[in-house]
Amino acid sequence: MIKLNAKIRKETGRKTRVLKESGRIPAVVYGHKIENVPLDVDYKEFEKIYRKAGANSLIEIDVDGSKEKKIVLVHDFQKDAVSDKFIHIDFFETSAKEEVEVKIPLIFEGTSLAVKDLGGTLVKNISELQIKALPQNLPHEIKVSIDKLNTFEDRILVKDLNLPKDVKVSAKPDEIVASVAQPSKVEEELATEIKEEVENVEKVVKEKKEKDVVEETKDEKSAAKTAPDKK
Repeated sequence: MIKLNAKIRKETGRKTRVLKESGRIPAVVYGHKIENVPLDVDYKEFEKIYRKAGANSLIEIDVDGSKEKKIVLVHDFQKDAVSDKFIHIDFFETSAKEEVEVKIPLIFEGTSLAVKDLGGTLVKNISELQIKALPQNLPHEIKVSIDKLNTFEDRILVKDLNLPKDVKVSAKPDEIVASVAQPSKVEEELATEIKEEVENVEKVVKEKKEKDVVEETKDEKSAAKTAPDKK
């Protein structure tokens, strides 16, 4: 299990700015039937761990070297709008007896003959799955083999996925995960998109010209009213 060191945080509100300047991130641990615990963690250590674990892997938090460890998931986080750096982390403490719901990314691998030999385009209808499971049964990712997509009629459905034991999926079994689109259909879709964009641009240009004509007419009328009469 991935481990992360943390300290009990005493700073709150604007005082957390000092933490951020020293390379640490304010955080909080919460969960069912437990009190919120304010923490702070090393920025670089958390960034490295989150890149590896994401939001669906269990993390063991060691608080000030205490014997009691907290098993958590990264439930949420906040980032600075300008620097895109983490500025606050929400950890959710899990229970080995309570199921949690998380989104798991799908990793597509293998070779589709419909893509390789027939020139089709792989269409990923679902890129992540909402699943429910006990924390210890959560997968980090779900691999999807596209080897079976040999024709344009082939489909990979949710029920075809190789899911870990004791994992429940919210999606319907017959939902399409992936398929391959024919080259002509892809070209038609692109052509339609381009046509719509051109039509939108032409519409905007036309409206602007009409607006300019109206404004010019108003200016001419206004100038005619204010011009001195010639006798």
